[in-house]
Amino acid sequence: MLTLKTADLSPMELQNYLQYAIAPRPICFASTIDKAGNVNLSPFSFFNLFSSNPPICVFSPARRVRDNSTKHTLNNVLEVPECVINVVNYAMVQQTSLASTDYPKGVNEFVKPGFTELKSEVVRPPRVAEAPVQLECVVTQVIPLGDQAGAGNLVVAEVKLIHIDEAILDESGKIDQTKIDLVARLGGDWYCRTTPDVLFKVAKPLAKLGIGIDALPSAIRQSHILSANNLGQLANVEHLPSEESIEAIKKHPIVKDILDTTMGDNSSRALHLHSQAKVFLEEGDVELAWKILLV
Repeated sequence: MLTLKTADLSPMELQNYLQYAIAPRPICFASTIDKAGNVNLSPFSFFNLFSSNPPICVFSPARRVRDNSTKHTLNNVLEVPECVINVVNYAMVQQTSLASTDYPKGVNEFVKPGFTELKSEVVRPPRVAEAPVQLECVVTQVIPLGDQAGAGNLVVAEVKLIHIDEAILDESGKIDQTKIDLVARLGGDWYCRTTPDVLFKVAKPLAKLGIGIDALPSAIRQSHILSANNLGQLANVEHLPSEESIEAIKKHPIVKDILDTTMGDNSSRALHLHSQAKVFLEEGDVELAWKILLV
């Protein structure tokens, strides 16, 4: 494993390693305004949600690595402590990238990439009409992390209004993760897109107390077929299947076929049962996988 001392790296090298490793990162497309009324629009991937009560987002207009200068966004929120965080989806990603160009102060980044200004309701900076979600925010703090090239400036933004395009809502009025089509930043010029074919769910172990990987039978824990992710799925159950349900699963066509064809060959039987359990785990059927493993 390569081990690096951050003190031995140049700011550019350090930024490169960190941005490639800490990814994907959501994009804060921040609109701000200065005292003279000049609007600025710029994307930041040093960004995330940090609190829901109060609703707080934080993004960081870092000092430029190449010359240690500060960005217009930072200067603006220090003058007018308000912003709109516009969420970026795939339909607007190329325009958003164009808005990251270092245009001179006074150039409106809504105009250059062809975005539409939408008047905000409680803050002065305008919203991006094309964004599927727009968060009107009041900046409560700006926390500088240093004065050297690459140093961040944490803009703590409290969300006051949330505007959501109804086209991305499901039948219950919640945001449909498959419809919003978000994009995120990786290292260099790389981005990723949250299309339905790359999305998956992981059951949260909050409503129940999982037995833990240490409690798995050794034959399962040391399986050459099951992956670490598979073991995590199995360990997230509160209790093992009943003896009756395990006995009943022997009549399942797939299980019965494995038992019949591997009679007298315990090693082959375990291999086939683990392989079939893995199939069901990949399909999300943890209960059925457990029963097969315990046959």
